[in-house]
Amino acid sequence: MTSRKTYHHGDLRQSVLAAALDVITAEGPGALSLRDLARRAGVSHAAPAHHFKDRAGLLTAIAAEGYDLLAAALAGTPELRERGVRYVRFATDHPAHFQVMFQPELLRTDDPELVAAKERASAELRAGVADLPDVPDARAAGIAAWSLAHGFATLLLTRNITAALGDQGPEEYFRSLTGLLFTSQLATEQRN
Repeated sequence: MTSRKTYHHGDLRQSVLAAALDVITAEGPGALSLRDLARRAGVSHAAPAHHFKDRAGLLTAIAAEGYDLLAAALAGTPELRERGVRYVRFATDHPAHFQVMFQPELLRTDDPELVAAKERASAELRAGVADLPDVPDARAAGIAAWSLAHGFATLLLTRNITAALGDQGPEEYFRSLTGLLFTSQLATEQRN
């Protein structure tokens, strides 16, 4: 009679997610393999499929988690510029989530958890524009603000503006950048 040891993994779902985030940070989402993640977690190659079904399911779970983290990062910050700073901070603190969240071709975009998390993050993004005075088109202002923060974060993560920052940290540079743009806009409006 042989005795079989059963292997119990404490929290396989979180272990696989953590390993996936490490791979994405180092190599990008294209490098993900459930078989490789199972090996890293020390479980059978079929075990991750129990939680995620397939690669798209895993990436969808990462994106949903990312949107929840983004919503939490933005919550409680009334001033639009500081919401932008928090957006940039989120991107630099969670680069793997950030990479996956905005690639819908990798995700199950109709996943209920993803849809709900995206709505929470969108509501927080919209809240930053809601209190702006004299904004004729809040939707357009929201898109402009998001574009600035997202573009800056993307350029930062892809190391396209590292030299331009000089000695300033990314958050302080973003504050300066938005100040420059808003000051220029106000000066133009006052001249007209």
